Amino acid sequence: MTQSTLILLVRHGQTPTTGTVLPGRAPGLHLSERGRAQADAVAERLSGLPVHAIYSSPLERARETAEPAAARAGLTISEDAGLLECDFGDWTGAALAGLTGLPEWQTVQHNPSAFRFPNGEGFSGMQARIVGTLDALRAAHPGSVVVCFSHADPIKAAVAHALGTHLDLFQRIMISPASVSAISYTDGQAPAVLTVNSTSEPLSGLRAP
Repeated sequence: MTQSTLILLVRHGQTPTTGTVLPGRAPGLHLSERGRAQADAVAERLSGLPVHAIYSSPLERARETAEPAAARAGLTISEDAGLLECDFGDWTGAALAGLTGLPEWQTVQHNPSAFRFPNGEGFSGMQARIVGTLDALRAAHPGSVVVCFSHADPIKAAVAHALGTHLDLFQRIMISPASVSAISYTDGQAPAVLTVNSTSEPLSGLRAP
């Protein structure tokens, strides 16, 4: 029997602007002190899992979250642009407090499949990108454990797709800083979502020794 491919999706740790700003793909945003502690905790939680490869969004906050896990596993981080944050276009760097009152914000929350950020990416395109990326990674590492460090919206979109949930409902999925969500892929079967937004317990039980 072919062993499933296990993909763990890790949101980057906390930054100085988490929850207040849409940083998008703007460079130069690093983990806060709390975010660095969260990254260390993720590495500790992954111990005991036979991790075969580690991939990261090219953005600093994702790479910095991946570094302790890569060091502990003795692996090199491979950057993959498919794991990037959604391109928020003209909304990049905007304060959330100023966006929530816009009429478009209701579309973002309740009909995201129809929304494209001004001069940026649409949620449907973002979902197709992250799903395609995960398909390529599981094809490259069949039967292995792969850890991907990414961002909240792409992870939510990937989880929604694996659950068979319409993209318009993906905002109901919570993905906290430094949380881990795990999806198991077996050829010829629907994906199995093993955990979502896990923030505390050891992860070694996701794969039998």
